[in-house]
Amino acid sequence: MLNFLGIGAQKAGTTWLYEQLHRHPQLAFPLGKEAHFWNRPHDAAAVADYLGRFASVDAVAGEITPAYGMLPIETIREIHRHAPRLRLMYLIRNPMDRAWSSALMALQRAEMTLDEASDAWFSDHFHSAGSRNRGDYQVCLQNWRAVFPSEQLLVLRFEQIVAEPESLLNRCFQHLGVARQPPEQLRQQGCRERIFAGPGHPLRPSLKPVLRSLYQDKIQQLAQYLNTDLSAWLGS
Repeated sequence: MLNFLGIGAQKAGTTWLYEQLHRHPQLAFPLGKEAHFWNRPHDAAAVADYLGRFASVDAVAGEITPAYGMLPIETIREIHRHAPRLRLMYLIRNPMDRAWSSALMALQRAEMTLDEASDAWFSDHFHSAGSRNRGDYQVCLQNWRAVFPSEQLLVLRFEQIVAEPESLLNRCFQHLGVARQPPEQLRQQGCRERIFAGPGHPLRPSLKPVLRSLYQDKIQQLAQYLNTDLSAWLGS
């Protein structure tokens, strides 16, 4: 059955998370990563086929599609009707860093070099509805928590992938109800290796005020909502 979903956020480490969880012997991803089922049109027959793919495996089964974080609440309710005990995972990253990483990915897809993209090009991307919605973690969390109990949604920090990936993974394993793994075993399996890393271009200083104006208030509101310290995001 469908046991879990990773619901985002884009450019916050979901590919790394998929690769690490995929190595656990008790976890299965029958559709691979990013099935994009729930964010596309589907009927009852398609839902039955989708759910059947998870029912056919003898493991704790799920998928990770970052776009699910932005699903409308009607679709979230639909998911709940089919899988009310679903376990959810949501990775969050400094939204200013996330927006820059997303813009660099869009640059590559447009076959442009960094020098060819003006500050105005980047600013337009930052202000696009898609970029802003992907970085509005509080709205995403509120929508999912309005349907699923909070204890079924595990919020993870991108920084932990860098600083303490073994601890983050064991939190995931515990959340999903599978066996924890020794830190040394996780390191041997490559939990500290970078996966699908971006080009790594540093943010242009001229663009920092643009991103701060978009996200400073949202970061402060999110910190209050999650009752956690996110001041490092504003200091970076």
